[in-house]
Amino acid sequence: MKSTRVLVVDDELGIRESLTGVLQDEGYTCDAVDSGEKCLEELARQTYDVVLLDVWLKGMDGLETLARIQELPLAERPEVVIISGHGTIETAVRATKLGAFDFLEKPLTIDKVTVVINNAVQQRRLELELHHLRGTTDAKLRIIGESVPMKALRQQLALMSNTNGRVLIFGESGVGKELIAHAIHAASARAGEAFVEVNCAAIPEELIESELFGHRKGSFAGAMEDKQGKLHKADGGTLFLDEVGDMSLKTQAKVLRALDEQRFEPVGASESIQVDVRVVASTNKNLEEEIERGNFREDLFYRLNVIPFYVPPLRERIEDVRLLADYFLREFTTAYGRKPKELAEEALRALEEYPWPGNVRELRNLMERIVIMNPQVRIEARRIPLDRSRRAVFDRPMDRFGSLQEVREAAERDYILKKLEEAKGNITRTAELLGLERSHLYRKMKALGIALKEN
Repeated sequence: MKSTRVLVVDDELGIRESLTGVLQDEGYTCDAVDSGEKCLEELARQTYDVVLLDVWLKGMDGLETLARIQELPLAERPEVVIISGHGTIETAVRATKLGAFDFLEKPLTIDKVTVVINNAVQQRRLELELHHLRGTTDAKLRIIGESVPMKALRQQLALMSNTNGRVLIFGESGVGKELIAHAIHAASARAGEAFVEVNCAAIPEELIESELFGHRKGSFAGAMEDKQGKLHKADGGTLFLDEVGDMSLKTQAKVLRALDEQRFEPVGASESIQVDVRVVASTNKNLEEEIERGNFREDLFYRLNVIPFYVPPLRERIEDVRLLADYFLREFTTAYGRKPKELAEEALRALEEYPWPGNVRELRNLMERIVIMNPQVRIEARRIPLDRSRRAVFDRPMDRFGSLQEVREAAERDYILKKLEEAKGNITRTAELLGLERSHLYRKMKALGIALKEN
């Protein structure tokens, strides 16, 4: 994991140099600045675990700087240890009320400083862990569904989350790939560290390298100051490359090198930065087809696709629609302070007969609209703004897919899922129903993105 980063803020050059030298000898990564203003600038560029902050500074004093630090987001906020050559009880009390972790008086001893720093680091990690555990609980509650595909998905999540293996999440737009990425991180040993997201489809091609790797001041037009990249911010944690199939080939080459070496160079920099990052990527594209078209690097695909993770579209788990609709109704009635609502049976059937091209996201948006626009407690089918001419049940696989291979795989996948459901998830019984050997069924399930652990 990454080493502890400490920032020393003191207007006396001798103290900055001595503290920095001693702390570096002790194995810390240490930087130093001489003012509160420069401290805030440094924290805007990169994340530190602990700040050793002198009270008496020219310009913005230590207590004002401390107050500004406490306004930072939790993931970017370091623990602050106040240091002073002539401290008073009043100053110590004020610093504690403002959020300081501890108060040290000069002259400092290295034993005391290292003990306080280590305690501060432990405190910060506990706070981050608690924050992520709360997020984990929410994420688990939001992975809604009792269908066979969703049970399989949760089992696969439990099996692979607590590893460092790279994950490639496949699925259509709106199925919840970002939610799964958060759940993977939250269930991993890195849960107390940062989860950093890069939307490869939303960032212009000319800016994505700067966004990922950071840049140095003056490296290109508009680079007015140094910027820390997302890969650096994710050091020790997880980097989520959302819609990685939209990344340019040039950027793919750099990402490939960074994955191999866990090292990269910011734009305009000559020195490289070492990181420890787990990469989780997602895509709504068929990357193997993109490779054939020359749009995606085959070597990068195999680096990312260590653990493939398929998130099924809502039309393949229609039995979950009622659970999801009820969950979203409760979510939005609470959020908007409305009375609890229920869907009439006819309305529920209408939801189950709809093909959901926008997947779970479309259903969620629809439930929010219903809560906002309908004062009634009981929601009838006529209140559901759906195209009734569309149906979720497709008579033929070719209605959904183009190539012969896609039709064949879709038909096989649907049939295996049906037999799994009949056998209540029992692999041996499913193999018997299909007339296959267990080993053959396992290989077939893996190839089709079906993961199920036998009870």
